[in-house]
Amino acid sequence: MRRLRGDWYLAAIRPAGRDRIWALPKGNLTAGEQALDAAMREVREETGLDVRLVGKLGDVRYVYTREGERIFKIVSFYLFRAVAGRLGDIAPEQRLEIAEARWIPLADAPRALTYGGERSMARRALEQLAGPADSR
Repeated sequence: MRRLRGDWYLAAIRPAGRDRIWALPKGNLTAGEQALDAAMREVREETGLDVRLVGKLGDVRYVYTREGERIFKIVSFYLFRAVAGRLGDIAPEQRLEIAEARWIPLADAPRALTYGGERSMARRALEQLAGPADSR
């Protein structure tokens, strides 16, 4: 997230080869990595931004099938504030995965994001940021 002219904006990504998909940065944990550390690393890798934690938004649980096997997955989402870096300044090796990173108005995110769980997290972020002003 970042605040610009009084409005909140969210850093969204468009995965490579997926022209109609807008999503939130996410990825897998490396061995021994904690979920929060992984989330911060993924944001940096996929958007070019360094971030500060505001709070945890929640978890999304889902099931999918890969090669005939059912996979149960939990994705944890955090609310971060951008503190450094430049959106889209992505390492060349990440370009295989990420086609574009873009600021979108947070108010538009519940409609602009492709996946239902991520739209739900955007609504939660809107609710949290609409509360009393603090150090966000």
